[in-house]
Amino acid sequence: MSIKIDRLNNIIMREISMILQTEIKDSDIKFVTVTAVKTTSDLSYSKIYVTCLNDAKRNETMKALNNASGFIRKVLADRIEVRHIPKLEFVFDGSIEYGQRIEEKIKEIHKEDQ
Repeated sequence: MSIKIDRLNNIIMREISMILQTEIKDSDIKFVTVTAVKTTSDLSYSKIYVTCLNDAKRNETMKALNNASGFIRKVLADRIEVRHIPKLEFVFDGSIEYGQRIEEKIKEIHKEDQ
């Protein structure tokens, strides 16, 4: 990736985190953490990887985020000086759960060795 896209990804990540904390009124979206942003090379699409605190409401939270993407994009356009704001797609980031499963497996292996 280029330095420009990496810088834009970091700015988008920071600003979306602030927007979710301060300007979104939906209670389902309040407990969401942005973990990564990946923008295409032509700056037309951005995938926003998020995790949510309440796993039971994961589907509702993801649906609410994707429904609010137009509002978030509008607020983002006011905050970032870019000619074209990419379309936002929110994706659940399962890497934390995957890491926890691997850690549990490693602990099981160490218990068996003792």
